[in-house]
Amino acid sequence: MSDAIKHECGIALLRLRKPYQYYIDKYKTPLYPVNKLYLLMEKQVNRGQDGAGVANIKIDVSPGHRYISRYRSVDQQPVAKIFQKINKKFKKASKEGKEQFKDAQWLQNNVAFTGEVWMGHLRYGTHGANEIENCHPMLRQNSWRSRNLVVAGNFNMTNVDQLFNKLVSLGQHPKEVVDTVTVMEKIGHFLDEENQRVFDRFKGIYENPDLSDIIEDNMDLQRVLHRSCRDFDGGYAMAGMTGYGAAFVARDPAGIRPAYYYADDEVVVVASEKPAIKTAFNIDYSQIKEIQPGHALIIDKYGEYGEYEFIKPIEKRSCSFERIYFSRATDPDIYNERKQLGRLLVPQILKEINYDLENTVFSYIPNTAETAFFGMVEGLEDHLAKQRKKAIMDGILFEEELDRVLTFRPRIEKLVSKDVKLRTFITDEAQRDDMVSNVYDTTFEVIKKGKDNVVVMDDSIVRGTTLEKSILRMLDRLGPKKIIIVSSAPQIRFPDCYGIDMSKVKEFVAFRAVLALLKERSMEHLMDEVYAECVAAIESGNAEANNYVNALFEPFTDEEISEKIADIVRPKDLKAELAVVYQTVDNLHKACPNHSGDWYFTGNYPTPGGNRVVNKAFVNFMEGKLVRAY
Repeated sequence: MSDAIKHECGIALLRLRKPYQYYIDKYKTPLYPVNKLYLLMEKQVNRGQDGAGVANIKIDVSPGHRYISRYRSVDQQPVAKIFQKINKKFKKASKEGKEQFKDAQWLQNNVAFTGEVWMGHLRYGTHGANEIENCHPMLRQNSWRSRNLVVAGNFNMTNVDQLFNKLVSLGQHPKEVVDTVTVMEKIGHFLDEENQRVFDRFKGIYENPDLSDIIEDNMDLQRVLHRSCRDFDGGYAMAGMTGYGAAFVARDPAGIRPAYYYADDEVVVVASEKPAIKTAFNIDYSQIKEIQPGHALIIDKYGEYGEYEFIKPIEKRSCSFERIYFSRATDPDIYNERKQLGRLLVPQILKEINYDLENTVFSYIPNTAETAFFGMVEGLEDHLAKQRKKAIMDGILFEEELDRVLTFRPRIEKLVSKDVKLRTFITDEAQRDDMVSNVYDTTFEVIKKGKDNVVVMDDSIVRGTTLEKSILRMLDRLGPKKIIIVSSAPQIRFPDCYGIDMSKVKEFVAFRAVLALLKERSMEHLMDEVYAECVAAIESGNAEANNYVNALFEPFTDEEISEKIADIVRPKDLKAELAVVYQTVDNLHKACPNHSGDWYFTGNYPTPGGNRVVNKAFVNFMEGKLVRAY
């Protein structure tokens, strides 16, 4: 994606199903779970680089010994920093004697991060400062082991104010009005109530300390999650660990945020992406399962696990941006979907270059668009194969002409590469724009000046700023007749409120294009009408019923909006012709049939809170408020 946007966060959960001593004996090191969690997190570092955190629970350690460990970091390369600190603890322990270093009981009594339940989190902050306090896992502490809770997640809630008020009505005093705090405290509240329910059931039958064990054995986490999450409106994959060693990963009822798991007789492991599990445990993709929407994978104190419905699932609307951009393309399904996205764009591209393949060069930027580019090339090859067949069947070709038909291939070049060493510190706007345009290196002398078209694949165009300030100027220096920027994703028109940092409508170049079209056609009154509808809906409490902002896009075709986007991102001094081609929503669904979440393209939100957010975002725009709408 040439325009940088924040990724989704990443989660990892690892549960050892056998005693810790088993792994020390089998793998000849007490670092087995440390190394596995490190791999799970490093293979998901694409999901979050603002910060990271790791937490660990020891099961059944004696009173007087610490049983919860946690490190968090907002340093550069936070995952590496955290595991360096953890490894120092083991190095120190190893110096105290080889026999002790192989003794699980000694390690658990004397060394942190030697427990059976592990949690990792990678953060991309969509709200709040990049401070250690905002890093997951979050910890809710209590002197009763069964009331301790550690939570980390990939989530955004659209109804934070409502959840906050609910906590206040329950008698709590939350320290912040943010979804991380409200989610933690909501689950914590019902975990406390579950403790009390079980305590009341068994008090008088058992005495302490036996009663504590009875409580832990009879806690119903499915019930806790049902009572906690029924008011949540948002997308979430939420991981939790209790102080006594039970754990869960809960997925929202629309399956917006991803979560996958693998289990054998040694481990249960959960991650946001399948390739992380595949790499860490060297298993087949067929062995990795998806946690179903509205279900939680619950692992009890003894390592037994199962998927349980905690909230009624609704229509599955898993995020298509995961498939287009966020998740690693090493997942075979995602790889094939991205190739198909590129392949399906071929008819639009051919039309835009007037079928002149001989005088067209194809390339891509950035590297994340590479897979879609491969699909586009395969689609072009299919087109040429049909042309060859037609030419041969239509009549006899001379040898020279036959050679040309059989040997012609699309012209593919690496036109653009990013110079990662170049930094732009200049503050003067004009000079800085010039410097930014040189962040990318170009390959010269492969374009026939004034004759060739240049087609460049991008995986998505959000704001268009990088196109205007850098990429188009750079490509224009090559001297092409025409530049065609191709997006493998459709036009981003609406805010996302379920995880991506895209919450202000003014930032979207497609929205700016519609504003320009409304002005050109003297239809600006439509903005006032939509604003009035949004305000009325918010004031009446009905903002969740309808996405009124959709009305701004309805008068225009996709092609008209794309043409206007090309006008907006076109630098004033650009010499080449310019066109911008977007993926269609229909083709998106053909390429990714099992991941239909498309609200940022269509305005069709999977939860009521989405409509409220888009209406509020438009009101903020009209009133000049530069804040997010949830």
